[in-house]
Amino acid sequence: MDKVVATAAEAVADVGDGASLAVGGFGLVGVPNVLIGALHERGTTGLSVVSNNCGAMGSGLAVLLAAGRIARVTGSYIGANKEFARQYLSGEVEVEMIPQGTLAERLRAGGAGIPAFYTPAGVGTQVAEGGLPWRYDGQGGVALASPPKEVRTFDGTDYVLEHGIRTDYALVRAAKGDRHGNLVFNKSTRNFNPLAATAGRITIAEVEELVEPGDIDPDAVHLPGIFVQRVVALTPEQATDKQIERRTVSAPVARGTVSN
Repeated sequence: MDKVVATAAEAVADVGDGASLAVGGFGLVGVPNVLIGALHERGTTGLSVVSNNCGAMGSGLAVLLAAGRIARVTGSYIGANKEFARQYLSGEVEVEMIPQGTLAERLRAGGAGIPAFYTPAGVGTQVAEGGLPWRYDGQGGVALASPPKEVRTFDGTDYVLEHGIRTDYALVRAAKGDRHGNLVFNKSTRNFNPLAATAGRITIAEVEELVEPGDIDPDAVHLPGIFVQRVVALTPEQATDKQIERRTVSAPVARGTVSN
């Protein structure tokens, strides 16, 4: 089955207001910016987003956030996204913050058909006991707090019950994909993209390089096409348009000097 869609706008045309989205990427890496941009152009609003973070440096999900299109975020990191922090603290957006490993496993469980699982992460904290601010009232108070979760003891150790995540759609970015939806991810872009892809009932992938079926060695496939419903081939310009979040290369040290 040829799953290639002509444009990103066509690929997200049925994503309606209030839809839930699992979105791949980590910081600026592996973020489906073209699909997110198409959603922004479409004007879709009231979105519930599941992603490690909510964009950075005005890109990725930060585009939708700044436009007021996101109603709820399930994630593990706010970081340096000042607008995300502002909207959260002012009560404009609801935020469920969970441990990063738990987020990854909740996405994986949802995609694998596992309704819930037990983990020691968060036991003895508000993650398990409840009371984490999901929404502020804009006056410094908490309008909505997280409920307590079930805790059980196995072999003398306490574990908290976490539920798998399923979403209406998933948006992911891959380095390579074929017309059947088989995907290959590059290095750290593999962290959340495959997990998000499996969690979506309809998964849309933007690929930097589109190849024909059979061109990808089956042993090299990171995500089988059974999890992907639509594929959008990026233009060379879109594929190479990548930002650098932080430059950490120091100035060269002159020969004969000692660097501290």
